[in-house]
Amino acid sequence: MDHLRANGFRVKTVAVEDTAATRKRLGIPEALGGCHTAEIGGYAIEGHVPAREIKRLMAEKPVATGLAVPGMPQGSPGMESAKPQPYDVLLVGKSGRHSVYARYGR
Repeated sequence: MDHLRANGFRVKTVAVEDTAATRKRLGIPEALGGCHTAEIGGYAIEGHVPAREIKRLMAEKPVATGLAVPGMPQGSPGMESAKPQPYDVLLVGKSGRHSVYARYGR
């Protein structure tokens, strides 16, 4: 969340008991789950999504559910590491299908 704040986003933290239920409500498939879920401008943001991609999403406004970075890949925002691993930011469609929106570390 520090990454988002540092990039100009206002962040309100809300603890929930059942993260799976929150993902389901927002249309993020469980297989794409991460450790954080956010809502912005009618989109769901799941996991450690870079602020740059959230800003791009908000500028482009595709017909989609939102963005996801499944798991907690080393090198993603908030998971900085001396040994970053490649990861993809996925664009999640309304049907739950997804495609690569951006690639990092490749």
